[in-house]
Amino acid sequence: MANRALTLFTINMSHYSEKIRWLLDYEEIPYQEIALTPALHTLPMWLKGRRAQTTVPLLQSGKTCIQDSPRIVSWLSGHHSPLDSMPSGKQQEILAIQQRFDAIGKPIARYLYLPGFAHDALIRTIWTQFAKPWERHFITLAYPLIKPAFRIKLRIYPRAVTQAEQLIDAEIRWLEQRLQQLKKGQQEKGQKEKQGRQSKKCRYLVGDAFSFADIAAASILAPLACPPEHPIYGEAEFREKMAGPAQQWADSPALQWVREIYAEHRGKVWEKLPAKAA
Repeated sequence: MANRALTLFTINMSHYSEKIRWLLDYEEIPYQEIALTPALHTLPMWLKGRRAQTTVPLLQSGKTCIQDSPRIVSWLSGHHSPLDSMPSGKQQEILAIQQRFDAIGKPIARYLYLPGFAHDALIRTIWTQFAKPWERHFITLAYPLIKPAFRIKLRIYPRAVTQAEQLIDAEIRWLEQRLQQLKKGQQEKGQKEKQGRQSKKCRYLVGDAFSFADIAAASILAPLACPPEHPIYGEAEFREKMAGPAQQWADSPALQWVREIYAEHRGKVWEKLPAKAA
């Protein structure tokens, strides 16, 4: 079953999609990526997922469809094991880090879309990056209806965004404390030179090597950190118009760590552009 071709359905701006894309790339598991157009993705994901959900990412292997990033990680661990990024004996700690950062995935989207929706042209450009002509035309015409529906679904209201900001800040502070503890531990154990040989910049969240814990944390925080390796988050217009409020954390050790992890271990996202949905 591990040799069966995989298809990954994504949305270009989705940080959950980026998490699975990065995991597949790192593990060198072959797959084809199909980029869906927001709003128009709902029916095919609802039908394929068979879970009354419309979320991405969704991974398809033959007739098997696995929807939602934690379920995909679990499936990959069972069907493509051993995963280099999930070392034996550390899976529980790694998955616990995934769980805590997944919990702020939607709050991050809510936090970014509040200022983003003041720039409709940018949103339409991002949403239609991989759209077919008819999809682009539909989004242009239906956007005045899609926007308020999206606002309701994601709860993009000032009070909810304030709560989202508090949740995000708490996790950024947790990551900063974790990184500080790791630095202190390395110094106490006299492992600074050893760590330097492994990576000139990065500290790792679990153990002494890069793992899925680092992928999970860095990918979810990437829309705030705006690493240049990402073709959307790294764009100047995105940083200015959507991630502008996140400048309060721009120089934090946590978001600096995200950018370092991307530079050291991600490289350019989409060396090969995803296909458009059929």
